[in-house]
Amino acid sequence: MPDAVTLTRTRIRAGTWEGILSGGGETAPMLEVTLDGALQPGVTVTAIPGRAGDFAVRIPVRAEVLSEGVQTFLIRRKGGPAEPVLAHFTIITGVAMEDDLRAEFDLLRAELDMLKRAFRRHCLETAGQS
Repeated sequence: MPDAVTLTRTRIRAGTWEGILSGGGETAPMLEVTLDGALQPGVTVTAIPGRAGDFAVRIPVRAEVLSEGVQTFLIRRKGGPAEPVLAHFTIITGVAMEDDLRAEFDLLRAELDMLKRAFRRHCLETAGQS
């Protein structure tokens, strides 16, 4: 299989991660997915009709592997930990929003918007007092 293989996420839908593997040659490559070092079953790689060298990748996310916190799934060619990671995806469950970095960014963005509005209001109020 050529080294220029790329795996691009397309979506997560109905508990299945989906992506497109490009540059994999004419035969479907063997992929493996791990979570905390444990192999995850059910990975499928199928050729996309009319697109030589492109394959649809589907990875089921089983409910029993989800638990509170962050789970990061690693996707690589079959062959073990020495193989480079082609892609990864992370699922966050049960974590309070204040512990999530994205929530912190949203909070900062909201506070910045509030300060911008207050500053503009202040500028309008003081402009008429000169």
